[in-house]
Amino acid sequence: MSDLYRENILDHYGNPRNEGVLENPDISHERQNPVCGDVVQLDIKLEDGRVKEARFRGQGCVISMASASMFTEKIKGKTISELQELDEEDIFDMLGVELGPSRVYCGVLPLKVMQEALAELEQD
Repeated sequence: MSDLYRENILDHYGNPRNEGVLENPDISHERQNPVCGDVVQLDIKLEDGRVKEARFRGQGCVISMASASMFTEKIKGKTISELQELDEEDIFDMLGVELGPSRVYCGVLPLKVMQEALAELEQD
């Protein structure tokens, strides 16, 4: 892992961006990682079909919490269809590190939360 990416991950873990709760979010979902117990709740507020605000809260390892912080920054301004196009490779690129098999799910947990939330939104 390069020092730059390691520092970025530790910075997001120690100083998370967009941590907290949104009042009256348009999208809200929570998921737990059954392997290690990490939990991420994601709240999204939409305006004109785009992500206006995104917040997260949760508990877990450095990777899952840093990923959630980075993810909320990444999705701001995106449309629903752009959110639906995001995949695990986008998360790995965002993190900038190679994750071992036991840490992959930690890194992609925020993405999985969002994907489940969007699936529920489509059903409504």
